[in-house]
Formats: sequence, structure tokens, C-alpha cells
Amino acid sequence: MLKTKRDERSYRCLSPLINNDFLLFIDEFVFYLCTERRRREAIAAATCLTEALVDHLNVGVAQAYVNQRKLDHEVKTLQVQASQFSKQTAQWISMVEGFNQALKEIGDVENWARSIEMDMRTIATALEYVHKGQLQTASS
Repeated sequence: MLKTKRDERSYRCLSPLINNDFLLFIDEFVFYLCTERRRREAIAAATCLTEALVDHLNVGVAQAYVNQRKLDHEVKTLQVQASQFSKQTAQWISMVEGFNQALKEIGDVENWARSIEMDMRTIATALEYVHKGQLQTASS
């Protein structure tokens, strides 16, 4: 129970003067003190281990928190950029629709111009025919 022979000798030499029950009590008390010291050492070691584990886990948790904050920031940035892109796309669609409408109008003007040109040719042909008819009647 005792750690060294010296500890045993320190009070065993008094054994003729001391009752065996008292020596047993002292042995048990010394054992208790050693056990209590070991228990405290074990608790201290367990506390250190627990703190080390918690610190190690906290590093991971802290990194996860930092990463989550970065992701949140990136999501907000992406949302803003997506909104801007959506607005820009709507403007492009509006411009393309306007351009398409202008092309339709140009096509309508072109058709109108062809129609007018055909009418003018018809009128010109009729006028030439009338003019030739008048020249023939005047010369006869």
C-alpha cells in the first residue's frame, strides 16, 4: 500500500508502542491519501483531455462558422448579380423586341413602297398608252 520502504519504516518502527488497529488505520489512511491524490490527478488529466478535445472541436466549429459566413456572403452577392443579370436580360429582350418591331415596320414600308411602285408603273403605262393614242389620233 505504501510507496517506499522508508514510508513503511517511518511508522513501523513504532509498532511495539502502537496498537495494530492504529497501524491498520494509518495504512488505510495512507492508502486513502494516495488514492485521493491519484483520483485528483486522474480528474485533472481528464479535465485537460476534455479541454484539449473541446479546443480541437472548437477549431473545427469555428472554421465551419467562418465558412458558413463566407457562403452566406457569396449567396447574397450571387443573388444581387442574378437580379442585375435578370434586369439586363429584360432590357436586352425589350431591345430585341423593339428591333424586331422596327424590322416588321421596315418590311411593311417595303411592301407599301412596292405596292406604290406597281401602281405608279400601271399609271405610267396607262399614261404612255393614252399619250401614244393621242399622238396617233393627232397624226392621222
